[in-house]
Amino acid sequence: MTVFSSFPCIVFTAASALAGEAGWPQFRGPDGQGISAATNVPQKWSASDAVTWKVEIAGKGWSSPVLSKGRIYLTSAVGEPGQGDVTLHALCLDAKDGRILWDTVVFNPDAATTGSIHRKNSLASPTPIVTEDRLYVHFGHMGTAALDLAGKVVWKQNGLKYPPQHGNGGSPALVGDALIFSCDGAKEPFVVALDSATGNVRWKTPRNTMAKKTFSFCTPLPISLGGVMQIILPGSGFVGAYDPKDGHEIWRVAYGEGYSLVPRPVFAHGLLFIATGFDIANLIAIRPEGAKGDATATNIAWTIKKGAPLSASTIVVGDELYFVSDAGIATCVNARTGDVHWSERLGGNYSASPVLAGGRVYFLNETGTTTVLKAGKIFEVISKNELGEATLASPIVEDGAIYIRSDNHLWKLGARS
Repeated sequence: MTVFSSFPCIVFTAASALAGEAGWPQFRGPDGQGISAATNVPQKWSASDAVTWKVEIAGKGWSSPVLSKGRIYLTSAVGEPGQGDVTLHALCLDAKDGRILWDTVVFNPDAATTGSIHRKNSLASPTPIVTEDRLYVHFGHMGTAALDLAGKVVWKQNGLKYPPQHGNGGSPALVGDALIFSCDGAKEPFVVALDSATGNVRWKTPRNTMAKKTFSFCTPLPISLGGVMQIILPGSGFVGAYDPKDGHEIWRVAYGEGYSLVPRPVFAHGLLFIATGFDIANLIAIRPEGAKGDATATNIAWTIKKGAPLSASTIVVGDELYFVSDAGIATCVNARTGDVHWSERLGGNYSASPVLAGGRVYFLNETGTTTVLKAGKIFEVISKNELGEATLASPIVEDGAIYIRSDNHLWKLGARS
């Protein structure tokens, strides 16, 4: 581990503020796990029905939008990887009518440095974070930045160099006054923390993985165990828990050669739910309490192989854990034991992570069809809703509305204003 500067004693106010945010301030919402207290979220819509507004977004990006105080923030990339001029943008829209309030070019990377990307990726895939006075945007190896909420760049950090594989995908987590994210590239992967006020590197910790393929795309999840914060971050070959003060690894659980990890961890009932990546996915439940060092042999509670997700994160509602495989098999299990309640085909392929609102679980597939299920031990479809446009970004919700980003548009669905 390399420590670049001292890390002061942290009070985890920023993480707490995000968890208490009424909007949707980060990837997977207020708690980072896809759960919303929003009411009156629509259950039925189409490309021509229940559309509050639909706005074309220039460029391409599979970052999810974030929402705070009536404003939507998202990122986009204009230009093609490795070809000509590329600009990386942060945008702000009025949530009421979809008007673009500002559009800031944050980075203008040399096309030769963007690297090649997977067909299901973009140059703007990581989801931003919005707080009371800042917007944090992340473009992987091309840079990270903070803006004020009027669109002015406060700081930029583009000194973290590593070779990407298939592009970038993992989003940052804000923990206290540190912005933490993975840099799991084609070689020498690491985890890093930036000072949220300046962008300076606080610490940088090597992954030390034994996996042959070192690239992954995971988003960290902060959890509290006995009042002590840990950062849970899956990567190739293992999931690690890190101390946010100095970045040292507290414990790890290994899963062999699993690589290209995407799903964000979920924490409930004292268990962490971790997908183990390509080529053969498993879903494992880990007891983090008391874990130290290599906890592979001692802290795994249960493992599921059939239908485990490669891309979409899981979600826990009550005692039930829901997940969907890339091929569209949705499964509901007892979160405590792993016992299966049901496993059913939804149709289509899946990359977006599900969300919960009003006792319903929303699963969005790659062709823009959302299947709405009643949360419970019995499989019950409420509706299927088609937009007819490709989407890999995860949806977000607020009272009375659901927002979906497609390949060309941002949609607000619900009652017309």
